[in-house]
Amino acid sequence: MNLVDEGRALLDDLVALRRALHRDPEVGLDLPRTQQRVLEALEGLPLEITTGQATTSVVAVLRGARPGPTVLLRGDMDGLPVTENTGLDFASTTGTMHACGHDLHTAGLVGAARLLSAHRDELAGSVLFMFQPGEEGYGGAKVMLDEGLLEASGETPVAAYAIHVSPGPRGVFWHHSGPVMAGSNVLEITVHGRGGHGSQPHRAADPVAALMAVGTALQTMVTRRFDVHDPVVLSVTRLRAGEAVNVIPASASLGATVRTLSDGNVDAVRAEATRVADGVAAAHGCTAEVSLQVQYPVTVNDHDETAWVAGQLADTFGPDRVEERPSPHMGSEDFSFVLAQVPGTFFFLQCSPPEVDPATAPYNHSAEVLFDDSLLGDQAAALATLALHRLSREEQG
Repeated sequence: MNLVDEGRALLDDLVALRRALHRDPEVGLDLPRTQQRVLEALEGLPLEITTGQATTSVVAVLRGARPGPTVLLRGDMDGLPVTENTGLDFASTTGTMHACGHDLHTAGLVGAARLLSAHRDELAGSVLFMFQPGEEGYGGAKVMLDEGLLEASGETPVAAYAIHVSPGPRGVFWHHSGPVMAGSNVLEITVHGRGGHGSQPHRAADPVAALMAVGTALQTMVTRRFDVHDPVVLSVTRLRAGEAVNVIPASASLGATVRTLSDGNVDAVRAEATRVADGVAAAHGCTAEVSLQVQYPVTVNDHDETAWVAGQLADTFGPDRVEERPSPHMGSEDFSFVLAQVPGTFFFLQCSPPEVDPATAPYNHSAEVLFDDSLLGDQAAALATLALHRLSREEQG
């Protein structure tokens, strides 16, 4: 059997693991039950396993029969604070949900570990398996890097790969070279004015009116100050002001998510947002306080690695199952922290169930999103194939 056939032979076990994880999601950096399920699933394999100190991560190293470099494979494990509405018989009832497919990522990486362990004699080097908590806004990858992830095998990996599932035509992998996922930044603006009675706004300096004008001006700023070919997406998602309807508060604030595809635009957004907020607030007799914090940097796929991965996937699954996307995804991903230090590729496997129209399927983070876990064998085989062949490539020079 080849790795694809072997991966599909593991399907029942991988589906059972995925559904156990799906029933019991955990959010953030502390995932003790998820961690325990992963450790149980890896039990008996020839792996050197360590667990995190600051988070419930699992790091496993498989050393091949021959010396060589290290390749990193990653799967994230955390869910989201979303109340599930799928109607699945294994749906979560805890008020949290694996709405981004991390349960599949975890099960797929377990499958890759099993496949590669069975082929340990063919490995010329080591494989580093990264089971990561806290991808959804908690920076779990950075926590693992700070704890020495890249030194777990004794040397820095030469390549790093990760698969993310998404709705779309079943079984089709897609990739994009260069920036593939946007950087995520949090913009906070507070307008300070002078409070007063709601019936006498002329005696106050109304920060609410100023803040609304700032929000509108920010949208114009994005379209007029930034090149459409190096896009910025800014969405105001939170507004806060007073408590009583007849009181003009002394301050009001907004929060926004800012997505960029280049690091240079982060500083530019900070400068432009400050200029806009200061000017608009001053026009209303108020002042503004602006903060822009980087959450995740841009996820950048290495050009050579991405071309190589695309070729490997086409050879393994057929060219009809591999697609190059012309543009990146404006969502964000903390595998960016890994790819900033190790060349590699972050790519997608589309897996809408056969009965779901991919064109109208609810997307990741939806309470109704559905993923076809019958593709878990292929997901595991894809990761295992990349690790095995990448190490072989290094050995052959």
